[in-house]
Amino acid sequence: MKKIISTSKAPAAIGPYSQATEANGLVITSGQLPIDPATGAFPEGIQAQTKQSLTNVKAILEAAGTDMDHVLKTTVFLSDMNNFVPMNEVYATFFTEGSFPSRSAVEVARLPKDALVEIEVIASK
Repeated sequence: MKKIISTSKAPAAIGPYSQATEANGLVITSGQLPIDPATGAFPEGIQAQTKQSLTNVKAILEAAGTDMDHVLKTTVFLSDMNNFVPMNEVYATFFTEGSFPSRSAVEVARLPKDALVEIEVIASK
């Protein structure tokens, strides 16, 4: 049975989807844009946007009763692959060294609201 995960500590969905769903011991988040839930605005630059996207992911995982140490897989969508290195610098700070999750990182033509990054994860409970 599927459980819907929602928290006010992350931005509300901007379409017909949930912040995350939980089933069979897994939590799967929707892609998280770098929206500050308090202001509705994006921070400036790839590093600040990466931090905000992952802060949103972290809040959703905490609402589901898990955390970043239980992330199994991430997918990072970048509007420009030239932002890979600075994104990676911030990304690494959200995970424990030596137990990084599996990851894909791809450049896409465009992200919602012209974000520089969007990140989704699959985590265990």
